[in-house]
Amino acid sequence: MLNSHQSEILIVDDIPTNIKLLYEFLQQSNYRVSIAKNAESAFKKLEKIVPDLILLDVMMPGMDGYEVCEKLKRNPETRDIPVIFMTARTDEVDKVKGLSIGAVDYITKPIHPDEVLARIKVHLALRHTQMQLLNEITERKQTEKELHEALDELKRVHIQLVHNEKMSSLGHLVAGVAHEINNPINFIYANLHHAEHYVEDLLGIIRLYKQHFPNPPREILDKSEELDLDYLQKDLVKILDSMSLGTSRICDIVLSLRKFSRLHESEVKWADIHEGIDSTLTILQGNLQRSGYPDVQVIKAYGSLPLIECYAGQLNQVFMNLLSNAIEAINERDTSRTVAEVLAEPSTIKITTEVKDKRLIIRIVDNGSGIPKNLRSQIFNPFFTTKDVGKGTGMGLSISHKIIAETHNGRLWCEPNLDQPGTQFFIEIPIPLHQVLSPTGSKQTSGSQA
Repeated sequence: MLNSHQSEILIVDDIPTNIKLLYEFLQQSNYRVSIAKNAESAFKKLEKIVPDLILLDVMMPGMDGYEVCEKLKRNPETRDIPVIFMTARTDEVDKVKGLSIGAVDYITKPIHPDEVLARIKVHLALRHTQMQLLNEITERKQTEKELHEALDELKRVHIQLVHNEKMSSLGHLVAGVAHEINNPINFIYANLHHAEHYVEDLLGIIRLYKQHFPNPPREILDKSEELDLDYLQKDLVKILDSMSLGTSRICDIVLSLRKFSRLHESEVKWADIHEGIDSTLTILQGNLQRSGYPDVQVIKAYGSLPLIECYAGQLNQVFMNLLSNAIEAINERDTSRTVAEVLAEPSTIKITTEVKDKRLIIRIVDNGSGIPKNLRSQIFNPFFTTKDVGKGTGMGLSISHKIIAETHNGRLWCEPNLDQPGTQFFIEIPIPLHQVLSPTGSKQTSGSQA
C-alpha cells in the first residue's frame, strides 16, 4: 500500500490562489509539497529534489507547461516522474497534445480538491506499482539466472560424483557445493515469497484502476493490447509459482547433501569415530554385495576410543575414499580369480582402531590388487590416478590427505601387506589428554555389512 507520508509533490503554477488551494489540501492529506512559480524555479527545485509527481500549469509566462514537460521527458533523471497538467482549456486538441508529450493526466480548472486528490492517488499508485514491477522483473531475471546456474552446478556435481569419482569424494565435494549453493538459493527462495505478494498487490492495483477507470485514454488501451495485459497477469503468477517450486526442490536437495556431510552440525564437534565408519559402510553396502562372486567381508576390530573433537563430516569423506578404493582394488583382483578361489581365500577389508601414545590410529587393510611400489609415492598427488580415462579424477586420496594432514594435524600413509596381496592405509590423529579418558567401547565383528 502506498504511503502518502513518503510521497512528495511539486506544484508548478504562477497563480497564487491555485498554489494556496493545492498546498493546503495536499498538506492536509499528508503529502510533502514543494512549490515553483515558473519553469526556471521548477528546474532549480528539481536539482535538489526528485518528486513523486508534478502538478504542472499549462499557461505560464516564459516557458509554458508543454515546453517544461518536453524538457522533463528528455532528461533521464526526470522523465519517469508522472506529470499532471492543470489548465482551464477544455479543448480535446490541447489534451491530446499534453498526453502525447508525456503527461499522464489532465486536471481542468477551476480546481476541485477531491478530484485532484483522487487523480494524484491513482497516478502515485501506478508509479509505485510500475517501479515495483520493473524491480520484480529485474529480480526475476536475476533469480532465473541464478536458478539455472545452481541447477547446472548440481548436475555437474552429480555427474562428477557418480561417473568420475564413483562417490569416492562425495562428502568433500558435496559439502563445498552445498555450502556455496545454500546462500544464493536461500536468498532466492526467501525473496520469491515477497515477490509473489508484491506482484499480487501490483495486479490488484491494476484491477482497481480498470474498475474505476473503465475507459482510459487510447494510448493506455493500445499499450495494454500490445502487451496482452490479461495474459501477462495470468502468466506472471504461473512463472512465480514455477520458480517457487524449483527453488523448493533445490533447497531439499541441498539439505540432503548437507545432512550427509554433517554441515547442519557445528564443523568442529565431538564425534564417535566408529559411528562415522559404520555409516560410511552402510552407504557402501551395495558395493560390498556382489553378483556372481561372494560378498566382500568386512572385519571390524574396534578398540576403545574416546569421543574425538574433529571435523566429523570431513573424516567421513576420508573413510568413503579409502573404503571405496579398497572395494575397487578387491574387485580388480577378483576378475582374475574363480569363485572357488575367492571362497578359499575370501575378499576382505579389515578395519582396526586404537589409541596409542595419545594418538588415534585407524588401519584399513584390503587383500585387493595392491599398489605398485613405483606408484606408492604419487598416490596423494592431485589428479594422479591409475584408473582408465573417465573412471577417476585422481582427487580422492589427495583430498583425504589434506583433510588428515592439514585439517586434523595428523598423518595418512599407505604400506603394502607383508603376508598377503593388497594394501593397508593408516590414519593417525593426535588426541588431547583429556579426550583419552572417555572411551566409547570396543568390539570386533566380521561380515559383509556395517
